[in-house]
Amino acid sequence: MAATWTAAATGIFRQWSRNPPPFALLVLAILCLASAMAFSRFGARLSSTIPLWALVLVQSFRLPLELAMHGMYERGIMPVQMSYSGFNFDIVTGALAIPVAILVATGRAGRGLVATWNVLGLALLINVVTVAILGTPRFRYFGDDHVNVWVTYPPFVWLPAVMVLAALAGHLLIFRAIFANRRTPVG
Repeated sequence: MAATWTAAATGIFRQWSRNPPPFALLVLAILCLASAMAFSRFGARLSSTIPLWALVLVQSFRLPLELAMHGMYERGIMPVQMSYSGFNFDIVTGALAIPVAILVATGRAGRGLVATWNVLGLALLINVVTVAILGTPRFRYFGDDHVNVWVTYPPFVWLPAVMVLAALAGHLLIFRAIFANRRTPVG
């Protein structure tokens, strides 16, 4: 977190003319770190010791995050496409995490529901990351009035560096738990 804060504070992530842009390296690092966390021995321990319902419930952090992001759009801090008024529907993942976790914890649903929710959540995460990348100064897909640079400043840099990382690692851990423990109780 300190490294991403420092890089954002010094403007490194706003160097869009460099090849590759430093922000692209951050995105690559997030993908690598999330995969390493989920598929390491540490990830094996997490996915086998934390109940499946709890792994799902952790993803509910995305509900208040998306509400806060919408507030940032309303205040003019971030472009509309990054909110649920635009093309970011990740609020659905956070909102559904709570009832899915409750259903699984109480034994009224199982791995099938979790797998379906997890695929949806991962697809919505991929969608918002794609929207975010297309909105950068490198692509300007949504026009010059909707350029996504707010995440290159502290503390907003922690949205991709911490929150996206946690969401992606969480989805990968859930898949690992589902497929590694197919014959054991959902518990």
